[in-house]
Amino acid sequence: MLKHIPLPVVLMAWLAPGAIARIVATPAEKTIRTAKAEVVSFAVAPKGDRLLVGLNKGAELIDLETGKKLFAFPYHEDGGTTVYHVAFNDNGEFAVLIGHSGKRVVWSLKTGKPEPSLIQHRWVPDPRAVKAMGLDMSNSTFDRYYQQDELKHGDHIVRSVKHGTVEVLDAEGKVIQKLEHPENKDQHHLAPLLLWEQWLLVGTDDGRVLFYTVR
Repeated sequence: MLKHIPLPVVLMAWLAPGAIARIVATPAEKTIRTAKAEVVSFAVAPKGDRLLVGLNKGAELIDLETGKKLFAFPYHEDGGTTVYHVAFNDNGEFAVLIGHSGKRVVWSLKTGKPEPSLIQHRWVPDPRAVKAMGLDMSNSTFDRYYQQDELKHGDHIVRSVKHGTVEVLDAEGKVIQKLEHPENKDQHHLAPLLLWEQWLLVGTDDGRVLFYTVR
């Protein structure tokens, strides 16, 4: 598992001069690297031991402790290779990948092989739920959908904006902090965001998942 940062170190970062308003401690404490592709979505396994990353070229399952890639899942449905939504089932034995057209594909995380049928996987979002995400057959492969571009943390909002930048807003809607990632080359990239335990996960357009400590 990821190592916990000593509390005094975190407090010093938050209480440093000029940093009172910071919600996210910088720089990122940990980086996991996937294939050199845009990170579009991700999910942490129920046991907190693995990370499933949706890319614009399939998906990858990664061990959170070592950062080692466990499986790579190709995805090519209805002319698209981007995985806009990923999720685990309750026990973390299966994962679902969903692309631009709403096509759902389930993979076994024990064998690394796709499931031949969705009939027994009642945990998978049905077509109506998938369409509510903004994914349906009318979507073009050029359309972009980021389901994880905004989240709430206490009284604050964390949101993604162009160039992969992440903004933190206070209760009045004022931007009090920015996380900028100059390595991002795609001005249209909206970094996927996820709060997990004490971490804010941020995805980049060059295959990195950044772990920031949050208060």
